[in-house]
Amino acid sequence: MSKAFTRENSDSDDDEGAGATPLPPSGKNYITPAGYARLRAELLDLIDNERPRIVEIVHWAASNGDRSENGDYLYGKKRLREIDRRIRFLTKRLEIAEVTDPRVHHGSDQVFFGATVTYADSQGVERTVTIMGIDEADSLQGQVSWISPIARALLKARVGDEVRLMTPQGAQDIEVLEVHYPA
Repeated sequence: MSKAFTRENSDSDDDEGAGATPLPPSGKNYITPAGYARLRAELLDLIDNERPRIVEIVHWAASNGDRSENGDYLYGKKRLREIDRRIRFLTKRLEIAEVTDPRVHHGSDQVFFGATVTYADSQGVERTVTIMGIDEADSLQGQVSWISPIARALLKARVGDEVRLMTPQGAQDIEVLEVHYPA
């Protein structure tokens, strides 16, 4: 069999990507308008700028002759596969995205998607999290996915409510102190 028809690895066509969070069984993919715009901008940049630039590099490298030891060609082809995989992933996620604007809940004291919630655990330690979409949550910025255990525990709670959070160490009671939405 020709080498042209063999796969380099079994993950080469995995559209989900290595670090992608799978969708919940309901298949819902809630996302904020800002998150949707950010993912769409990334998709358009990959299609309009990054991919054509890499295609040009691969074309130039291929015209140089021997491809078997041509680093520009080999790494360019690998990068093209990565770009194509990310384009497929973003296209699928944006097609099923349900844009939900958290501003509609501005002034509410109940926790819904998009809320910034301050809560205290049983030791009195306060933490603040913002409930975001699966593809836009960044834990380093205090953002959690709406399917995370903390978000599921907090959803629909009101200021002053005590909710039970299931952790690996067992159940923990937390109290909702503040709820904010963007204006």
